[in-house]
Amino acid sequence: QQACAAPRCAAARPRARDEGQAVVMASSDRFNVNISFSRNWEHLQNKHVGTGHPDLPKFEWAVNHHRDSLASHVGHYDLLSYFAVAEGASVARTRLNMLEKMLQPCGPPPDKGGP
Repeated sequence: QQACAAPRCAAARPRARDEGQAVVMASSDRFNVNISFSRNWEHLQNKHVGTGHPDLPKFEWAVNHHRDSLASHVGHYDLLSYFAVAEGASVARTRLNMLEKMLQPCGPPPDKGGP
C-alpha cells in the first residue's frame, strides 16, 4: 500500500497530544501558577485576613474558619432563616446568638504553656 498524502487521510492528520506531552504541560502550568502565587502572597495576606501563614496555630485557624462561617450565615438571610427554623427560634434571636458566638467561636484561647 502507498502512503496517502491527502489531508483527510488518517496518516496525514496531526495526532492528538501524547500523554507524556500533556503531563509536561500540566506540570509547567502548575509551576507557573506557583510562581505567580508566591509573587502575590503578601498581597493576598493583606487582602484576605483569614488566609493565615505557615506558623499559624491550629486554634487561630479554627477561630478564623468559624468566624467566617458564622459571618456568612448571618449575611445570607435564607440560610439564617433555615437555622432559625431548625432551632425553633426567631430569625432575630438566631442572628443574635450567632453574633455573640463570633466573640469566642471555639471557646477561650488555650494557655500559652508558660509558668
